[in-house]
Amino acid sequence: MRDASEPTCHLVRADDTYDGKQGLTYFCGIAAETVGAKGICMHLLTIPPGGRAKAHMHENHETAIYVLEGEAVALYGDRLQHHAVTKAGDLFYIPAGVPHLPINLSSKPISAVIARTDPNEQESVVLLPDLEAFAEEAIARLMAATT
Repeated sequence: MRDASEPTCHLVRADDTYDGKQGLTYFCGIAAETVGAKGICMHLLTIPPGGRAKAHMHENHETAIYVLEGEAVALYGDRLQHHAVTKAGDLFYIPAGVPHLPINLSSKPISAVIARTDPNEQESVVLLPDLEAFAEEAIARLMAATT
């Protein structure tokens, strides 16, 4: 008989989804809520064409993203004044406390693996509604530059 307090491995199939505070739908993954993780959260995200997250940050937790397929733009900075184009095979790092949001300006979905040092799926998400006007301005500039 196995001791219930003994650590054990868990298999998680990304069949279920949840709606995040950021305005996107995530596939359930590794987290405190699903497997009792203590120091990491990892899940899958697909952003449809034209989809984007709300401006947000993770106050005390780092984020690492690996793009599986597609292309997206990450806006980041105190006024979302910076951007990076991420493509399949790219790795993208977001330090704790940095405002950001992803947007899919392409005609195809983008899928990525997202890992954070916060084991709770949504606990460290801080929405930044004051940055939404900056996001809209940045998106308009990016769209104008591609036409």
